[in-house]
Amino acid sequence: MALSVGIVGLPNVGKSTLFNALIQAAKAASANYPFCTIEPNVGTVEVPDERLYKIAELERSKRLVPTFIEFVDIAGLVRNASKGEGLGNQFLAHIREVDAIAMVLRCFEDPDVVHVEGSVDPIRDVQIIDLELIAKDLETVEKRKEKIEKMARIGDKRAKEELETLETLKSILENMEPIRKHLKELPLEVIEYAKKNLFLLTVKPLMYVANVGEKDLPKGNQYSKRVFEYAREEGSPAVLICAKLEEELIGLEKQEKEELLRSYGLEEPGLNKLIRESYRLLDLITFFTAGEKETRAWTIKKGTKAPQAAGKIHSDFERGFIAAEVINYEDYIKVGSISKAKELGLVKLEGKEYEIKDGDIVYFRFNL
Repeated sequence: MALSVGIVGLPNVGKSTLFNALIQAAKAASANYPFCTIEPNVGTVEVPDERLYKIAELERSKRLVPTFIEFVDIAGLVRNASKGEGLGNQFLAHIREVDAIAMVLRCFEDPDVVHVEGSVDPIRDVQIIDLELIAKDLETVEKRKEKIEKMARIGDKRAKEELETLETLKSILENMEPIRKHLKELPLEVIEYAKKNLFLLTVKPLMYVANVGEKDLPKGNQYSKRVFEYAREEGSPAVLICAKLEEELIGLEKQEKEELLRSYGLEEPGLNKLIRESYRLLDLITFFTAGEKETRAWTIKKGTKAPQAAGKIHSDFERGFIAAEVINYEDYIKVGSISKAKELGLVKLEGKEYEIKDGDIVYFRFNL
């Protein structure tokens, strides 16, 4: 299953416009009223990576295959969503299913587009969303705690340990703080429990998307600057984007697109940065397989060892793994071909314990 990023925010902040641009089609409806998006729309998006095209060009590959990431457009949230206001329960259930969150924040003034809170204030909007996620997480923790307390009282050792973990999480949430702000200080086992046992919402990796108007490109405005400061203090990534411009870029020829971007002082679409940042947020890296027939990008988690990376291509490759012939992209570019790299001894033979690095070009040896 593809790892997914949920596009989250209050109503009318530009979530669906951004999603439309991401999937290069008007798949999600956009309208100037809350709850236009009810069921989550899902789109699979190519991860922009110039390395893939460069390798394919140098290897004269007949075919190239990029790697992808999944985005989910989730209904807008309002105050008291955790109590069922608006589409609260649906909203929170859909967030539970994604692996990371892209929180879209309105950083533009427009009298023709209603703001559900009556004014533009992205930090207030962050806090509204966070409080709803925290309230839902606290409810989850307390329900689990009620069950475990009974077992702990009769001396169940595991239950006592779990109860301690639940108390740790509860103390953070009761202070109205998301778990993600405490990841550096929490033991790994507590974080894993919050993720895999409780499926807490505020433990998910999160990035902020400051959605500005076209007139505020490329540097942003007072609102987006506050978002970036807030993100920096929290230790979360942030990107600047103009969803309206990104949607305008849909369907344009390459030259027209480049000219329009240049007119706003941009080198590339903001979506490219958003996709790449989402990829990093999920702790993903890319390795490549290359040859005359095909050059392909593959997605794996950082820290994946060679046999498991081989298994991404085919389960037989993992079962019969012998070794991996590896050259990193930077070394490859210096010589310009796999064959030349082999001649110069730049292709290394790696075993089962080798962790694939971002940009590795790999040929797997296996025996069935």
